[in-house]
Amino acid sequence: MPDVGEGLTEAEILKWYVQPGDTVTDGQVVCEVETAKAAVELPIPFDGTVHELLFPEGTTVDVGQVIISVNVGGAAPEAPAAPAQEPAAAPVPEPAPVPEPAAEPEPEGRQPVLVGYGVAAASTKRRARKGAAVPGQAAAAAAIQGELNGHGGLATAARPLAKPPVRKLAKDLGVDLTTVTPTGPDGIITREDVHRAAAPAVEAPAPAPALADAAPASAPTAPAPAAVPAARATDARETRIPIKGVRKATAAAMVGSAFTAPHVTEFVTFDITRTMKLVEELKSDKDMAGLRVNPLLLIAKAVLVAIKRNPDINATWDEAAQEIVLKHYVNLGIAAATPRGLIVPNIKDAHAQTLPELSKSLSELVATARDGKTTPAAMQGGTFTITNVGVFGVDTGTPIINPGESAILAVGAIKLQPWVHKGKVKPRQVTTLALSFDHRLVDGELGSKFLADVAAILEQPKRLITWA
Repeated sequence: MPDVGEGLTEAEILKWYVQPGDTVTDGQVVCEVETAKAAVELPIPFDGTVHELLFPEGTTVDVGQVIISVNVGGAAPEAPAAPAQEPAAAPVPEPAPVPEPAAEPEPEGRQPVLVGYGVAAASTKRRARKGAAVPGQAAAAAAIQGELNGHGGLATAARPLAKPPVRKLAKDLGVDLTTVTPTGPDGIITREDVHRAAAPAVEAPAPAPALADAAPASAPTAPAPAAVPAARATDARETRIPIKGVRKATAAAMVGSAFTAPHVTEFVTFDITRTMKLVEELKSDKDMAGLRVNPLLLIAKAVLVAIKRNPDINATWDEAAQEIVLKHYVNLGIAAATPRGLIVPNIKDAHAQTLPELSKSLSELVATARDGKTTPAAMQGGTFTITNVGVFGVDTGTPIINPGESAILAVGAIKLQPWVHKGKVKPRQVTTLALSFDHRLVDGELGSKFLADVAAILEQPKRLITWA
């Protein structure tokens, strides 16, 4: 599993596009994975024949674990993509009956280069071959693993190999990493290793990549956590759905935001009839031909104008430096509901776009999100977010600020309601906006002025010209 960047440490395999026996070429997409931020297609970096898929669809895999083995250069299927020394170090020298069953998946499934990115040669050096001669295979394997990685056995014991999230998990569970048997690639301690160490009643002999085809004596419990279904019925009245991918990241981000930034929410209800009429006029404007024109487009433009009039609301809080960082650009985030959960891609430098350009950007953003193709980069660097709950018929809400930003605007449903207009009660298009802001850097005055400006523009859209 390659490192796709953005500090991500794991990804879920959504779909395999190849099967064992298929021929692959350099650059061919072989699978689609979902990180905590987006779905990403992974290309293969060489030509060959697929020998084995080490994880089924629906499995969450740590970055660095081998997920596919490919036979390149016409080698025997038993040793795909193996370096020159591998034939001598493959299952042939495994004399002991206990390590023999695990030797099949271990050397075969973990030899190839990482899909799409490539790795150092160290990733092909596995602990099972040298450690097989030692009855207490786990401890010996860990020591040999350290030598293969250039750390030395003693250094590995003193400083176990583990990624930062795994170290934090061990700290939270009170697990000493020096006592944990590593099962990850090159002797790296995985989350599963820490959980097994925290629950000693559960046996933990083999890593997840061994899958169900490993010998029962070698991995009796590993296959179950390796392939957790998307949803499982505990009985006729309940279904449990694993929290992972985008939904897991969203949950963590929202909890962090809610308990870090002091939220304040203000509301304004107003007559948006004139803006709705302008929407209809723009649909027939030749300059907007072929472009999508809807209320969200003008609401987004109103937000950009209001930010220009109240620039201090476009900021972020730097906790480490104890500073407020004002942004002189607007990366406008649009909350989008997708089958994989809520994501917030943003339009880069939206403040500099004309109305036709903004319409095109919004259309591309929504289409990409619905197709599940939003990239991690598209969701980074946002400065202000709009969430349109009105499309669900909801009047308004109290949105949670997107982490790293200072405010978020919720747009409610636009409904025909009785309204006092020019001294008479008439049916008018009415909506409610809700603005949540971080009270550490946006006080009540600034938040109120900004919200009032957005409403004023939408009530009298000619202000898009006079205030711009």
